Amino acid sequence: MNTVTKTSAARAVDASKIYGSGDAEVRALDSINVEFASGMFTAIMGPSGSGKSTLLHVLAGLDTVTSGEVFIGDIELSTLKDKDLTLVRRDRLGFVFQSFNLIPTLNALENMTLPLSLGGRKADSAWQDEVVKAVGLGDRLGHRPNELSGGQQQRVAVARALLSKPEIVFADEPTGNLDSRSSSEVLSFMRAAVDNFGQTIVMVTHDAGAAAYADRVVFLADGSIEAELMNPTSATVLDRMKQLGG
Repeated sequence: MNTVTKTSAARAVDASKIYGSGDAEVRALDSINVEFASGMFTAIMGPSGSGKSTLLHVLAGLDTVTSGEVFIGDIELSTLKDKDLTLVRRDRLGFVFQSFNLIPTLNALENMTLPLSLGGRKADSAWQDEVVKAVGLGDRLGHRPNELSGGQQQRVAVARALLSKPEIVFADEPTGNLDSRSSSEVLSFMRAAVDNFGQTIVMVTHDAGAAAYADRVVFLADGSIEAELMNPTSATVLDRMKQLGG
């Protein structure tokens, strides 16, 4: 079913994730084969419990598969020692989740640049200025998380994920805590990061409007990939979700 032809940024090969056993067994992922191309914005959608967040977590090396393989580029994640996997996540990946995961003792700018600092790198100043402007936080850089609204904290998290220009950004409901205007601004910036800088983004969302910013939507149901949609619109996404019962 996969129609991607660009270089693969991440992929799952016969990937299964099983919780429990016997009558209590839950197959969150069921022998999934899927590829995410470099330089593309892909959304993952599906009904509640379809496995979309589980798929994102195993692709990002935040969880392991029960069987099968998961690759970031040419690296098969299960072959890595914990330290090496940590370095891959820090140096090659970006993350945006609903729980902002900001450090409370650091201000907004320090949180944005933390992954770079941990790797002994500095942000490109022009790119940093562009990211800060895009997420609308220029006057809040010196504020700590408890001095920011939930939406502002989420925008810090988005900026942190993009600032290091990672090979791939994994985003789980990245606009879930933003109002519609802020959501549009952040999604537009993510779209521009793909179009103008070749960024690769894989985003889980339940929002058809958010998915419409993507190049491609992968639909999951019961731990399996049920459909794909290229060049989505809100209307075509909603129609497909209705067919899946989402």
